[in-house]
Amino acid sequence: MENKTFGHLMVDIETMGNISYSSIISIAAVEFDIDSGETGKVFEINVDLQSCIDAGLILNADTIMWWMKQSDEARNSFKNSVSLAKALQSFGDFCNKKYQIWGNSARFDLGILQNAYNKIQLDIPWDFRKERCVRTLVSFKPEIKNNFPYKGVAHNAVADCLNQIEYCCAIWKELNTKNVTMG
Repeated sequence: MENKTFGHLMVDIETMGNISYSSIISIAAVEFDIDSGETGKVFEINVDLQSCIDAGLILNADTIMWWMKQSDEARNSFKNSVSLAKALQSFGDFCNKKYQIWGNSARFDLGILQNAYNKIQLDIPWDFRKERCVRTLVSFKPEIKNNFPYKGVAHNAVADCLNQIEYCCAIWKELNTKNVTMG
């Protein structure tokens, strides 16, 4: 069987804040084909919180309190973490400049990642010209996302990627389907 080449990469991060320099606790990415919804390789890594603080990333008390209210399954998924530098290097090895890289708000997921790369003095491993925004795509057909049943563990970065891929592909298909009317 021939290896398929995927042109898109959905990225999701879990953080300890909701502003630009928030500490990252998980990074996930999934290759996908936007026309078919088919997925490829999956990347997932948990980040040691102390290494984020040591690098100058921040925590938000409200977000910590929010995480304390999430499911045990969601909170327990952050075990087996590695340093921020190792996580970003591993993500860089997975990611490359060929992808159209998607974030649920490019400025949140991709922006926080870029700020983390800046803190440890590494270049981002994607072409900034190929950043794509899930929220912008959703704004064209919000009813598709609003009616989409979430699958998997909420606030798990891989599950979030897979769900975002499904509804983004459904929206993409809807936007690119020509309506044929009989007259």
